[in-house]
Amino acid sequence: MKLKNILTLTLTLSILISCQSFDELQLDPNRPVQAEPSLILTAIEANAFNNISTGAALASRQLIFTNSATDNQYYGWQRAGFGDYGQLRQVLKLSQEAERTNNNSYRALALFFQSYYIIKISNSFGDVPFSDAVKGQEGNFLPAYDSQESIFLQVLEDLKTANSLLSPESGEILGDIIYNGSQEKWKKLINSFSLRVLMSMSIKEGSVNVAGKFAEIINNPSLFPIMQGNQDNGALKFLDLENNRYPFFNSNDLRTAYYMEKSFVDRLKSKNDPRLFSFADKTANGRNFADNDFNAYEGMGGAEPLAENTNQILSGDGSPIDGRYHSDPENQPSLLMGYSELAFTIAEAAHRNWVDLDASQYYEAAIRASMEFNEIPAAAIENYLAQDAVKYSESNGLTKILEEKHTSFFMNTGWEAFFNQRRTGIPTFSLSNQIINPEGIPKRWMYPQNEIQLNLQNMNAALQRQFGGQDDINSEMWLLKP
Repeated sequence: MKLKNILTLTLTLSILISCQSFDELQLDPNRPVQAEPSLILTAIEANAFNNISTGAALASRQLIFTNSATDNQYYGWQRAGFGDYGQLRQVLKLSQEAERTNNNSYRALALFFQSYYIIKISNSFGDVPFSDAVKGQEGNFLPAYDSQESIFLQVLEDLKTANSLLSPESGEILGDIIYNGSQEKWKKLINSFSLRVLMSMSIKEGSVNVAGKFAEIINNPSLFPIMQGNQDNGALKFLDLENNRYPFFNSNDLRTAYYMEKSFVDRLKSKNDPRLFSFADKTANGRNFADNDFNAYEGMGGAEPLAENTNQILSGDGSPIDGRYHSDPENQPSLLMGYSELAFTIAEAAHRNWVDLDASQYYEAAIRASMEFNEIPAAAIENYLAQDAVKYSESNGLTKILEEKHTSFFMNTGWEAFFNQRRTGIPTFSLSNQIINPEGIPKRWMYPQNEIQLNLQNMNAALQRQFGGQDDINSEMWLLKP
């Protein structure tokens, strides 16, 4: 009798289990398959807006490192990684949740962050996977590489769409640690970022209507609002709380091994730039000088031998990076993009006659915004702008705009200082026989080792299309070819 009952129970359970689909059996009740878009957005913002990079400062001749001969300072880089595709997977999830909740605001932000990350990746390598990227769930584990041209043009269209999706009726934005849910401020950042993308394409003006696309945004502020001041900055603020502090707070390396680069310091001293006092500490030999005495500050050569720089420190003649960068848990916000950069970009566009605007007006506004961001007193700002060495002039306006833009990027906005110099050659970056790369300043990074192992055919097709099959750090991507 007991055996009969057991057999009956077993048969009943078997029937119940067989009525469940295979997919249902795969679901883990303890593992969520949906997430509130607000939670995803917060995590994406915390990554995308954290743009403080000592590596970029070394490569951009703003800082030097004294513990070793680093690849960023001496241009010895080779392969980089595709780590930002991990962030694109999060952006895809945000897009999916925006569809599920029928929220156009999240759709718009997903398009913006997708654009931001793919431009960042393409700027590093050239052609990269885009239309086939992050489609592993669909079974595509071997994505083809899109041309850089198609990526940049698609991004411009996507940013237009993102701008058009945002409105008071597009849906509430929760989890927003940047603009606290303001659709208007997001529109300003999206359109300002579009202008950055267009300016990065300046070399292609002959083949792509860059000037026309730039003017379309500038000339229609009601449809395409842009940043108007530092209050619109795309900025991540830090707090004196665990996991929310300035990234280099209490960094021993930053405290002991990062010093100011000579050409950068010399340029600031030549123009009596008070931002030097905000960026740097006095040399050991200059400790008795006043904090605002330019004689108390000295830089060291970014291309000079490591031993020569360390000897200069031992003799008391090198200026460390200012203490606030390693001792202030909040310091200053990290910028994805700020108004100062936008104003310099518009000034450059006006200088190039892309738009009918006063280049000097935007040039001065950009400097003022940069100085205010670094908490320079108002009187010092006006004194700086009044100097003939600083005033904009048509004859050397482009150099002045780009040098000042380079200064404004100090310890902020990621690799934009390097990418702007790569595009224009301004300012001049020092080189010597100490440089690891024989051809000087590299143009790109080589594709990741993982691509050789996992996606070789598509990678080789991209290399053949761009660089005659050679994966070379000195090859010019589409963006850099006239």
